[in-house]
Amino acid sequence: MSSPAHHTTPQAATGRGPGARMGSAVCGIVLALPHLVAVYFMLLAYLADPAGPWDSETVAHSDFASGLVLVVSAITALLTWLFVKATWLRKWWYAIPAVLLIAALLRLTVLAPEI
Repeated sequence: MSSPAHHTTPQAATGRGPGARMGSAVCGIVLALPHLVAVYFMLLAYLADPAGPWDSETVAHSDFASGLVLVVSAITALLTWLFVKATWLRKWWYAIPAVLLIAALLRLTVLAPEI
């Protein structure tokens, strides 16, 4: 007995119809906004340069900005996991929060500003 012929469309073959594309676009925007905020604070943290040994305030601001990046990146990593599990986004989206987390950890530890 032969199996019935299925009519497949390119959308059915890939599973990426208009609804899935719209979901991917919305998820991308939802993740892009906090990523931009995290990049901004990461730049602030790396650009902080204490004026001298008395300038502990600049170091504190750099640490605060790096900590904020850690929090935002952790939240976006969880959102990315949710969106990837729902197949709205691809796995390469994990790279963005991972890079930001590593950069923030480096700024807090090895590359911390010297006073």
